Amino acid sequence: MVIHTKLTEALGIRHPIVQGGMHYVGYASMAAAVSNAGGLGIITALTQPDPEALRAEIRKCRAMTDKPFGVNLTLLPVGKPPNYQGMADVIISENIPVVETAGRNPKKWIRLFKEHNIYVIHKCVAVRHALTAQRLGVDMISMDGFECGGHPGEKDIGNWVLLAQAARKLSIPFIASGGCATGRQLAAALSLGAEGMNCGTAFMATKEAPIHNKIKQALVEGDENSTTLVLRTLKNTERVYNNATAQKVRAIEKEKPGQIGPIYPFVRGENYRKSFQETGDTESSVWSCGMSMFGIDKVLSCKDFIEGVVSEAESVIRCSMSRL
Repeated sequence: MVIHTKLTEALGIRHPIVQGGMHYVGYASMAAAVSNAGGLGIITALTQPDPEALRAEIRKCRAMTDKPFGVNLTLLPVGKPPNYQGMADVIISENIPVVETAGRNPKKWIRLFKEHNIYVIHKCVAVRHALTAQRLGVDMISMDGFECGGHPGEKDIGNWVLLAQAARKLSIPFIASGGCATGRQLAAALSLGAEGMNCGTAFMATKEAPIHNKIKQALVEGDENSTTLVLRTLKNTERVYNNATAQKVRAIEKEKPGQIGPIYPFVRGENYRKSFQETGDTESSVWSCGMSMFGIDKVLSCKDFIEGVVSEAESVIRCSMSRL
């Protein structure tokens, strides 16, 4: 049994699994490994220092796989924005077939990518945002539940409700995102109307993930209770690994709510990068991960992870059909 969905048909991939954009993880090697394993690999644009570095990373990925891959462009709520136009120009000129957009005020970028016939998957944490993206012309929604690593929004809605509501309200396809790591979840997502599943944290714990092995081991040893939320008082909530630094940030936020200055030294991206790329120190920075740690039992190759998820989903679906 092969699981064919609107996601696999639209993008020409074998399995309905997407590797979402991840800061300091979504490099060419990660994207290529996922795409070669039959999923959709994604390069994270903002991990690159400038547009030309992104171009080089795209070309590196293209040399590592002949399968489709995409680029994530996340719109951050920051004072000095990244060079979004430059990044978008590179995505267009390099003929990237699919873009994952996320974050605030995507209207301009969605329309630009659609003008160049790029397939756009927009990540949303609320159905009302998904309906707006639908009106703007996106091709597919990635519904991102409160279980996700990174930014789950401010409404705290889990996938059990979010996906069911998306199926009722949306007229375009959607995939499940947030807390996803197992085949049983893929089968459930398909039953709820999704066309596939977006995994982030689970791909961090693969052999090909370009991060320190100590970070991967922390994900294996963690579970659904191993995350916490920071930046809540700034209305930019982030789900992160529950460590000493995250707890320090929470304590400062309690004393000085809504102030970025006091917590900035602990949440800045350079700390995150050092933990992932250099030291492997799981305690010295605030780094994103999701509740999907519950389903991460060992460090697998991308191929073994994806095939294991799909095989389990197929088994669950067959068992469900046999009961009818």
